[in-house]
Amino acid sequence: MPKLIRMYIINVAIGFAIAAAFVAMLLYFNIANLWHLVSHSDKGWLAVLILWISNGIIFAGVQFGIAVMRMKDDDDDGPGGGLRERVAPPTPQPALVRVAAHKPRR
Repeated sequence: MPKLIRMYIINVAIGFAIAAAFVAMLLYFNIANLWHLVSHSDKGWLAVLILWISNGIIFAGVQFGIAVMRMKDDDDDGPGGGLRERVAPPTPQPALVRVAAHKPRR
């Protein structure tokens, strides 16, 4: 399996695990009376599943984005840049603007 695919799968799993912990804390601390709503409904498990999947998608994307941004590129270790020559800005030149004259109304 390529390294990038393996890294993606691992970070998605981490994101969904974080989402599971987040949903568990939402239910444990009874935020917005969520535990009561879920436990007293026959479709409460579906609500928890949808909440976990939707948060999992968000957290997995963020986790993978963080992992990609933390990747180190070893090509930038050497001296870089170009010649450090100063470039003089161009001297400003006046521009001619023609304006059509019109008669003022009385």
